[in-house]
Amino acid sequence: MAPKQAWNADIERFDYRPPGAYGLDLEVFPMSDLRQRGPEGEVHRTHRYAFHMLVLVTRGSCTQVVDFEPVPCASGSLLAIRPGQAHNFGLAEDWEGWVMLLRPEFLLAAGAAPASDLRLVVGLERFPVHLALADGEARTVADAIVQMRTDAAADAPAQDLHALLRYQLYALLTRLAIAHHQRSQRGDNREPANHRAMRRFERFRQLLEQRFAEWHQVADYAGPLGCTEKSLARATSAAAGTSAKAFIAARICLEAKRLLLHTGVPVARIAERLGFGEATNFSKFFRRETGCTPAEFRRQQVV
Repeated sequence: MAPKQAWNADIERFDYRPPGAYGLDLEVFPMSDLRQRGPEGEVHRTHRYAFHMLVLVTRGSCTQVVDFEPVPCASGSLLAIRPGQAHNFGLAEDWEGWVMLLRPEFLLAAGAAPASDLRLVVGLERFPVHLALADGEARTVADAIVQMRTDAAADAPAQDLHALLRYQLYALLTRLAIAHHQRSQRGDNREPANHRAMRRFERFRQLLEQRFAEWHQVADYAGPLGCTEKSLARATSAAAGTSAKAFIAARICLEAKRLLLHTGVPVARIAERLGFGEATNFSKFFRRETGCTPAEFRRQQVV
């Protein structure tokens, strides 16, 4: 991983840039290696990533922080960190595990994204942050990760290694999706979104990532997506279990929390960045979403 200058100079961002001459789009290494990669204490800082990251805890325990939520982890814990999320490995040093980094483009080969495979891409985006694996599941996942690390070092053309690792990744994600589905059945009876709704929601989610600081209304997204507000609302409800309006508000609120907690940017400037003409309007919005003002949120949080 290598730091990348952020446009707003807030939380430090890391681009996908493996060390040395490593040229693959997926990298696997033990947590102990990551601790040695940067300056002392670097691993304990909060960062955002330009890639997906999977972390499997294999020994010990720790509490990591993902978008302001502490995530207690023990052996068998699997964390799925998405691009743009604010993440901190925590202060604990007496734990070990595997870390997998992958560029988003790696999930599907260029020009080869059939509708039947869309669930793999969307599935990783919608994976739970934390999945507690049973002992047998954790061993199987660890074995698969170790095999991918071994294969990535094989003496073979990069295109062949990419193909091999991609199939292995598909198998791993499918295994994890099955484990997640088995657990979620007990508490989530929503019908799975059909492919058309899933595609529409995924396009909405991607556009929201680009425009949330400018576009705050459902109508702002429905037009560019070529659908009605009702169609977008149905797709969002089917895929995410919430309304399109609430999904937009949650994304804006999340960015506000990131800026409030991890930067010293004044509240008025944050309001401006997030597309609010008046700081008072931003404060009203934030209070409605969180139950406290931006200043109160900043004071009560501990980095």
